[in-house]
Amino acid sequence: MDKLRYETNLIKKGYKYVCGVDEVGRGPLAGPVVCAAVIMPVDDIIDGVDDSKKLTEKKRQKLAEEIKKKAIAYAICRIEPQIIDEINILQATRLCMKNAIESLDIKPDFVLVDGNMTLDTDIPQKYIIKGDSFSYSIGAASIIAKVYRDKLMEEYAVTYPQYSFEKNKGYGTVAHVNAIKQAGICPVHRRSFVKKWMQ
Repeated sequence: MDKLRYETNLIKKGYKYVCGVDEVGRGPLAGPVVCAAVIMPVDDIIDGVDDSKKLTEKKRQKLAEEIKKKAIAYAICRIEPQIIDEINILQATRLCMKNAIESLDIKPDFVLVDGNMTLDTDIPQKYIIKGDSFSYSIGAASIIAKVYRDKLMEEYAVTYPQYSFEKNKGYGTVAHVNAIKQAGICPVHRRSFVKKWMQ
């Protein structure tokens, strides 16, 4: 499968800076949603870039460093749980993706978006379902977003050890739900996601 087909087709049409954007952390009960936007060179591709969920942690971390070194531009943004509770996770994700694109040092002239959502931007865009598997740029964005978010959740685990965020990364595992039932919630929980277990 040619993971550069979207990018090369767009470059042939005259677009110079094609950006991939992806999110990590739509489903967890705790922590922010994190989005990354990346413009990658297409003449010097990094082997192994794929949907971040298919890679081992070690492989992701190695690739994230390579992606950040080689990227023409990249940006990582996050939307905190309080905002997610206020505007809902879908709108928070769209806002986060938009912020990541707008934070790039170079303005892209086309955006490839993972999933099936359109973004509030004047830049031409195309959404690609399972884009992190089918587009090199989106795959690269998914990797740096996931590595960033996982590290953040490990830092939260030090402050809030009872929830084992270093293991579950904020997702609703049985152990995590049990911890909420016993200890209540902490400031990084999404209240709208944990209402039924809140004390």
